[in-house]
Amino acid sequence: MTSAILSAINILTKPLGEASAQASQQEALHAALGANRALLLERLQSDSSLQPVRSQREEVKAAAGWFCSETHDVTWSFVQECLLLLLTLTRHLTDELKRFQEAPPPSGNLRTPEMAPPLPPDVLSVSQQKTLGAALQFVVSLGLCPYLAAGVGVPLGRRSAFGSVVEKLIRREASPPAGRRLLTTTRVLLQAAELATLATLVFTRHLGDVMAALCQLGYEPHREEDRPLRPEECRSCKEALRNLLGKVYQPIVVKELLILQGGPKQSGPSGSSVGSSSSRAALGSAPAWLRRLCGQLLSERLMQPNGVQAVVRAILEGGTGGDSDWRKCDAVARILVACPHQSASADGYFRLVCPQVLELLHIRDKLTALQFQRVATRAALLMVQERPGFAQQYLLGPLLAPLRRCITASAEEQSQVAVEESELTRCLEDVYKVWVVGNSPSAALLAALEEVVPVVFTLFCFTKQNVSHLRGPCQEILLWFLSHSETSASLSSLRQLSGLRERRNDVAAEFQFAAGGGGGVRLRCRQTCSDEDEELYEKLSGEQWRLECLMQLLAQLKDSDLPGDFFLDLLQELTSWAADEETEGDDELDVAAMTLLEVERQLLGGAERRAGRLTLLQVLAVMVECLQHDRLLRRTSQVVDFMVSLLQRACVGLGAAAGPSVGNPVESQTLSMGMGLVATLLSAPQVSAEDYSCMSRLLPPLEALSQRHPDAVVQELASNLRAVIATRGACRPDDLAGAAAARGSREPESKGNNRQTPASTGSSSPQQPCPTGGGGRTSAGGPDPNDKPFSDWLLEACDPDVPTRAFALRVLTQRVRRRDPEAVQAQEKVLTLFLENLEHEDAFVYLSAIQGLAVLADSYPGRILQRLLKDFQHGPSLPSSNKERSLETRLKVGEVLMRASRAMAELLSDGSDQNGEGGRGEESCCPRRRSAAPRPQR
Repeated sequence: MTSAILSAINILTKPLGEASAQASQQEALHAALGANRALLLERLQSDSSLQPVRSQREEVKAAAGWFCSETHDVTWSFVQECLLLLLTLTRHLTDELKRFQEAPPPSGNLRTPEMAPPLPPDVLSVSQQKTLGAALQFVVSLGLCPYLAAGVGVPLGRRSAFGSVVEKLIRREASPPAGRRLLTTTRVLLQAAELATLATLVFTRHLGDVMAALCQLGYEPHREEDRPLRPEECRSCKEALRNLLGKVYQPIVVKELLILQGGPKQSGPSGSSVGSSSSRAALGSAPAWLRRLCGQLLSERLMQPNGVQAVVRAILEGGTGGDSDWRKCDAVARILVACPHQSASADGYFRLVCPQVLELLHIRDKLTALQFQRVATRAALLMVQERPGFAQQYLLGPLLAPLRRCITASAEEQSQVAVEESELTRCLEDVYKVWVVGNSPSAALLAALEEVVPVVFTLFCFTKQNVSHLRGPCQEILLWFLSHSETSASLSSLRQLSGLRERRNDVAAEFQFAAGGGGGVRLRCRQTCSDEDEELYEKLSGEQWRLECLMQLLAQLKDSDLPGDFFLDLLQELTSWAADEETEGDDELDVAAMTLLEVERQLLGGAERRAGRLTLLQVLAVMVECLQHDRLLRRTSQVVDFMVSLLQRACVGLGAAAGPSVGNPVESQTLSMGMGLVATLLSAPQVSAEDYSCMSRLLPPLEALSQRHPDAVVQELASNLRAVIATRGACRPDDLAGAAAARGSREPESKGNNRQTPASTGSSSPQQPCPTGGGGRTSAGGPDPNDKPFSDWLLEACDPDVPTRAFALRVLTQRVRRRDPEAVQAQEKVLTLFLENLEHEDAFVYLSAIQGLAVLADSYPGRILQRLLKDFQHGPSLPSSNKERSLETRLKVGEVLMRASRAMAELLSDGSDQNGEGGRGEESCCPRRRSAAPRPQR
């Protein structure tokens, strides 16, 4: 029966070649339509194989109230026959499918090749689908498109040459009216589309035409007397349109609605132009009522679940990634940001759209991810600029929620894991895409990111100690923030990250980051430590590691003045604190006139100030050690401004002949540091005339220091600097920067009663804060170790003066690294010295000993490692060892073993860990963390 119906359809639609060759195209088509219809009616009467088709056709014809037998229009008569056969086929296939579904399943094993399951009766072959497709094309071309109003849908004349012929063939004045014809054709197509097999053929080729017809039938305005349809018919067409739009794949619906809107002067769902697409530019002008209707329908598509993705796919799918696609991305982003007029409120619109915009950032399909993320990023940036309130509430807030939860996490409210690995990974990737890739800094974006920068920095420090794919995004986010923020905001953030200010918005005290299973990071409850010494060691080493990570960030800021601004800001604060010390020394605490609470408050305030000053010295020391001078001294004018105030103040202190400021260690260190800065500037390969003119302001204070300062070394250095500046470099003493470094290395750190313990200094650097990177290192221009006998350095390694001892240990380390013959011969004495100094209470000394032992183990691993392993397992073996501090010494030995093992791992892998995948010891940018020695041959 199905084959018979399709045979009848084939008779109706087959071409007649000879007739078309002897007449014009229009006449040939008119004659072919009439001849084919007559042939079909004749075959239905005479051919016995088509008798079932004739009977079912008659039943459908009797039930069709729209069939008009009195029409004199050949084309409409032809269309009516096509519609009757379509309904006949639909009715037959529906009945057959119902019987197929109700039939009991066949017996036997259906899984064998001989017992394949039967096909449903509505499955059509390729040739049958081709025949049915031709009939649908005739129906749409002759019975639907010619009756669409001007501007509704794509005109037939713009589709093909056949369309132009059809437009001239239609007789609108014949019965039935055009409106009734359009309604009849549309209803029959929708009725046929209720069957899934026929729906595929109808909607894959003619969805736009059916939508255009339903829009016109349901929404076209008419005067009451000229209305072609009854009100209930209009309502049914509106309902059919709503049902159709809900069933079809939404990106296709959006695309067809955009086409119905007309040419490029028409607007999208929110009143914004979709873009200069060539397909839309070729369309005519749609009527105003249709533009409004399409805008409303598009807005409804947009505000549905996954509606944003449907709109984006409709416009961008099939793109090539060229410039036009990028312009489309920007246009779609503007559509998403503009609230449509049909929305009840802007708040409701953005509440629905913003989560969908964020979901666009998470598309994993490689073919579409780039464009989707471009749309999401542009939409987010535009929303922050044009709708900052809604963006903060519905976009930035949810996006940054995992990082903010790291700040507000509470052990009472949270489980063991406060933020999962997947949440933190997705959050950081989204921040990277919106802030860094979008690269459109604004006050709102910077303010939102500033709240979570401490968390990102803590996470960055954690990833630097482990292998994690989050290290790169964290670093790029921090660099972007520091580069684009105002200088004052960047300096404030750097102070907070370095510990100079109270830490706000950092990870909650009861939580810490931990490695995740997928290479990411999660936030979990902090594990309590029962050993106070171990907890103190972890805290101090963690503070030092944060400073080193911060210096690595500053080193990555290319062509930026921020490192120098931060350094000079700290130096100015150091100078002001030195002046405050003189004032505080003169003011004695009158305990008798104060209450106990006031005394406690005064004492605690003094302790906090001293702790802050120690932190400042530590930050300055790490900055000088880790950053090259060309990073710190980019702007000569800033350095000179600071030096003018520093030297002038030093001259004022000289006014009181033997005043307290002359013996003040902080004052002396500040002066040495400043003169080292000037020496470094003047030691550059090329100093411009502008720099010399700027530094001429230093001549008066340098002259005063060269004549009146009590220290002969300072007098000589000031005289040399003054000579170089005054002669514009014509008179230049030898090793100017080396003399400044030697002055800094010989300056005593503090008096005996001010000597700091590890608990007060933290893990501060063994070097003095010398701007040339020296602090006792011979590479920075200090005294040449070859000037003294080796035995003298062994004696100085036992000197009670901390700087002298630390410098001697560094010299011995260099001798061991160079395999000096005397050091090789006395390696047992050197080992004993290093082990003894490992127990020293001052960080300057024991860190130098740790470095020396690591170099010694790298050079002579056979003996040294066995000794170190024994001390690590059973405690220090020297007779003079302090048994009460055995745990602390074992931890220091563990640091030596860790450095030695990393050095040997690098040797075995031929330096494969140079990209930052190793631990913190070899990864640091600090000179003291990197070994410059040639690898020994084993």
